[in-house]
Amino acid sequence: MDLKRELVIPNDDLPFKMFVFEGKNGNYRVTKHWHDTVEIFVVFEGEIDFYINASYFGLSKGRFIIVNSNEVHSIDVPKENFTIVVQIPPEEFERFKEGEYMLFAHTSEGYKEQDAQFVRLVRQMYTAYAEKRYGCELEVLSDYYRLLHFLVTKYQAKDVDGEQVKKNRQMKKLYRITSYIQEHYREDVTLETVAGIFGFSPTYLSRIFKKYANVNYKTYVLNVRVEYAYKELVNTGQSINKIAESCGFPDGRSFTKAFAARFGITPDKYRKEIRKR
Repeated sequence: MDLKRELVIPNDDLPFKMFVFEGKNGNYRVTKHWHDTVEIFVVFEGEIDFYINASYFGLSKGRFIIVNSNEVHSIDVPKENFTIVVQIPPEEFERFKEGEYMLFAHTSEGYKEQDAQFVRLVRQMYTAYAEKRYGCELEVLSDYYRLLHFLVTKYQAKDVDGEQVKKNRQMKKLYRITSYIQEHYREDVTLETVAGIFGFSPTYLSRIFKKYANVNYKTYVLNVRVEYAYKELVNTGQSINKIAESCGFPDGRSFTKAFAARFGITPDKYRKEIRKR
């Protein structure tokens, strides 16, 4: 299984990220991943299949789900839909934490009016932002802070078991390590090197990757390099060898092998295909 840590960057003019879910046309899948932001999916048309850890949630029109910081999740989208995604940096909740972690919980039963208000806030935020009306930033921020208030006062989980805290603690360690890898993927980021930087033994670092990220360390690094190489392949005219060199691969051959394993096509053939479109 290929599990990755997603890098989330807020909108340029907002303290959070808001966008239309990229799987709106259906026949789309998001593989297992995690990030440190709190993520909200609100379905306005159609339906999506959502998985958090081993739990399944079917989301239809007017329904939403809250994904906690560092929760592993994936999505299956067989049909067309219109879904708004809001991603909130964890720092936004820092001053409201009563314990080590702030976690949110949402069930579809018993809170119909509360949930309807929550959904309306997200709709208003997106509509104002998309229409770019004069002063829309103030309008969006007004509803955004009301949304935060809802999360903190209405949807905060009160009882957090010890195992959940332990897992969150380990995922937080992984987040620091994967952040380092994403910043230094061009450099020597072997298991031994990175373990030494963070004060872990290579055996321990390897173990927490397998247990909490469900992927071995070497595969994770390889996938990060392929992701960045993909962007260069699509957006620049650099040669395959130059891209390989700039993204931490020892040579063009190793990059081609890793790219083909991920996308089922060699990078040069892929580049030719996208240039035909």
